[in-house]
Amino acid sequence: MTGSEISPPNPYALPATTHSYLARAAESLSEAMSCTEVPTRYACAHVAALRAAAALLAARARPAPAKRRPQKNAWILLAEVAPEMAEWAAFFSAGTAKRAAAEAGSSRAVTAREADDLVRDADRFLALVEQSLGLVPHPSTPAERLIRAG
Repeated sequence: MTGSEISPPNPYALPATTHSYLARAAESLSEAMSCTEVPTRYACAHVAALRAAAALLAARARPAPAKRRPQKNAWILLAEVAPEMAEWAAFFSAGTAKRAAAEAGSSRAVTAREADDLVRDADRFLALVEQSLGLVPHPSTPAERLIRAG
């Protein structure tokens, strides 16, 4: 193995919290995919991405001493802990205010197109997180789910 090759992580060595966050992310994503209310669809998709980020943080982050640890949100931490995910972190961080408005019941917070796009993006992000953790990515589309189930 050369210095430029990195061995994939061992999925069996991942903390239980990582697996829990991944399962909860998949549940939120499934809820987003089946929801007909636009604000709820957007909020569920954003929460799915947040839970996927939490899974990666649970697997990779190492706590700093309490005295030197400033408060940071998950998206900032994700960019620090997994620099390859920095663009995703910035993207989802930018949608935080819209998610809050959608969760508060604002029907004008997001459009149907924005909600649909975020569901697709959260799905892709979850698959990338799973892959980066050495796991088989979840099936993204209903057709893929049927193929893997059958």
